[in-house]
Amino acid sequence: MNEKAELLERFRRGPELVASLTTGAAGAELDWSPGEGKWTVRQIMCHLSDSEVVGTMRLRQIISEEKPLIQWYDEKLWAEKTDYHRRKPSVALETFRRLRAENYDLLKELPDDAWSRIGVHSKTGEKTLYDFLRILAEHAEGHAKQLRDVRIAYKAFRQQQLEAKGPNL
Repeated sequence: MNEKAELLERFRRGPELVASLTTGAAGAELDWSPGEGKWTVRQIMCHLSDSEVVGTMRLRQIISEEKPLIQWYDEKLWAEKTDYHRRKPSVALETFRRLRAENYDLLKELPDDAWSRIGVHSKTGEKTLYDFLRILAEHAEGHAKQLRDVRIAYKAFRQQQLEAKGPNL
């Protein structure tokens, strides 16, 4: 498998990696934060969904337009203004899955010359379509690791709570 094919496969698998790491998360665990300013499972899931919405537009702009301006967005503001604390993680995951699958279907059929097409990010400058594919693949993988770490920390927190209560006789 060549490098592009491997990256496309990592990109395609992102939602399933996230789904496997969130299986069974419910109740208080969804909204538990490991620390000040740290995102919860719910917030991470909503962010992944919104990021895929943004990524969908960016990919299509680069494929279709000549050196389009790729606008930066404030993820913290989106989290606050679009009520991440109330949104359903299951719906966010389904949106992430659906959009990622559509993006994968689009990307896997592109001719080789499409991968060098350029978009100009408003903060980081010129990026190729291939660069954006790598960024999106790594984005899901990075948040999957974050989800795993939050869930591990939550389980340790709950264990400490149980131990502090002492044995129930």
